[in-house]
Amino acid sequence: MMKKLHLFTFISFLLIPFYSLAANSSDFQVDAPKEIINNYISDIKTLSSPRIVDDYIIFTAAKESRFTGIAFDFENFTIIHPFYRSELHDDEGVFNNSILFYIAMIPPDIDKISYRLIIDGLWTIDPINPNRYFNPVMQVELSTITIPYKDDNYTKTTKPDKVHFVYRGTTGQKIRLGGSFTNWDSWIYQMNEVAPGVYELDIPLPAGTWYYNFYSGSLAMIDKNNPNRAYTTDGRTASVITVN
Repeated sequence: MMKKLHLFTFISFLLIPFYSLAANSSDFQVDAPKEIINNYISDIKTLSSPRIVDDYIIFTAAKESRFTGIAFDFENFTIIHPFYRSELHDDEGVFNNSILFYIAMIPPDIDKISYRLIIDGLWTIDPINPNRYFNPVMQVELSTITIPYKDDNYTKTTKPDKVHFVYRGTTGQKIRLGGSFTNWDSWIYQMNEVAPGVYELDIPLPAGTWYYNFYSGSLAMIDKNNPNRAYTTDGRTASVITVN
């Protein structure tokens, strides 16, 4: 019988030289307060791509490094925020596993965040976040996160007879669009990746209520950023857009 795991937290702050904040970063405090860390830490058990929870982003990193930190574009990469270590123990208090994590507060008025990790002194992209792009000014790759609820780029009617469809996923996918306007043929429209993990397509549609899904392979996916959904007559769940 497997032993039940309990989560105990060991947080260590490493003393590293911090540089002054850039002028445009104001007095915004990126580090999540301790009460927020205590609220979310029980859910941090495995490595995963950065995930947004409420007004915070949870980052994770492999436990093997002696030091892992993170630096953000909105601070001009001038501050390194250290990751914390969370340890798992079994019922008898025996160490079982550990994971590194950092929780950042999402700055106001920002819809996309670029960042780099510092792992044992080496600046690098986040190896478990597939969303990244090459910055020609810095001449380096940056990992990136889109903040969906702070981004006005979503599926909507842009003209009386045109709809702008937006799907957000990971970079390098082949995303298609199908719906009642294609008789649910999902092979007519291929979406275009316009930014890492952001796929768009504009198509003309006459006035009316239309049902649609995004497709990856044979998998049908609703539009997570569109709260309007319905069941079609053949029993599928679909997103809904109305053209006036």
